[in-house]
Amino acid sequence: MTETAATLNAKFKPRVFSGIQPSGGLTLGNYLGALKRFAQKQDEGIETIYCLVDLHAITVWQDPQALRRQTREAAAAFIASGVDPARSILFNQSQVSAHAELAWALNCVARLGWMNRMTQFKDKAGKNAEKVSLGLYAYPALMAADILLYHATMVPVGEDQKQHVELTRDIAAKFNHDFKVDFFPTPEPLIEGTATRVMSLRDGTKKMSKSDPSDASRINLTDDADTIAKKIRKATTDPAELPGEIEGLKDRPEARNLVNIYAALADMTPAQVLGEYGGKGFGTFKPALADLAVEKLSPISTEMARLMADPAEIDQILGQGADKADAIARPILAQTYDIMGMVRSR
Repeated sequence: MTETAATLNAKFKPRVFSGIQPSGGLTLGNYLGALKRFAQKQDEGIETIYCLVDLHAITVWQDPQALRRQTREAAAAFIASGVDPARSILFNQSQVSAHAELAWALNCVARLGWMNRMTQFKDKAGKNAEKVSLGLYAYPALMAADILLYHATMVPVGEDQKQHVELTRDIAAKFNHDFKVDFFPTPEPLIEGTATRVMSLRDGTKKMSKSDPSDASRINLTDDADTIAKKIRKATTDPAELPGEIEGLKDRPEARNLVNIYAALADMTPAQVLGEYGGKGFGTFKPALADLAVEKLSPISTEMARLMADPAEIDQILGQGADKADAIARPILAQTYDIMGMVRSR
């Protein structure tokens, strides 16, 4: 962060904002890369706001019933993973209309050239860029609105979303410059810890994904204890023993992935894991990892099932979170309009 950005951000209350798209099929990768960290942030004395970004989801066509179910399932995953609605604000984006309103204002601040450089749009649109929705092209401005609407100073993201936070910083800086104000902070991306990128259990060179045709390639947060243990024990490995040093994992992607998963679940470093299991084979390590994964993940799947059996409870939690979010967002949106010169009588 530059000295100017650091000075600016010091004016703002420390606040974490992050969102997950409710696209269904949350996996171990989502838990270790996001949900576990979200819960831990609650213990740092910083206000935490977590959003299910259903407006982002509709940039591509969604079956309405499936989207509704997936939004509730994602909320259940947050709660089951330790995000406490009494300590964090948890809501779905479409219930707070200020997100869409600020997105339009920021569409008028962001530059076309900035959007053209967004690599995720190019990846998702592929050769059919002329046929995708305008929403898919413009959604980085909505993501910026999600963050800036709460004057968030920190955004936990994966590496693939870092560019969007950088765009948010550019938009905030241009708004502040154009209107000669220090109104929006320049949020910092938080990319922390072990196993931010969890790889496939079948191919350690590929990211764990819900879209992989093989269900054995991933651990779903809805998997029961027996399924979790079975998938770990059948994970692809190589015949060599685990090394005693990190350097020994360099050309062993499957081994490195399993060590990273163990480290992240146990709150250890990979070096500490190798200190305990170096020189041992996967016949010893896999059962230990399976036991640890069941211990950590089985309670999550059980609690998710309980919550999904009572959608009214989830809806109430999301509604209460939306009220809390709106109470923060609405004044910031009003100030944005005032700065931009909108005439407002209410």
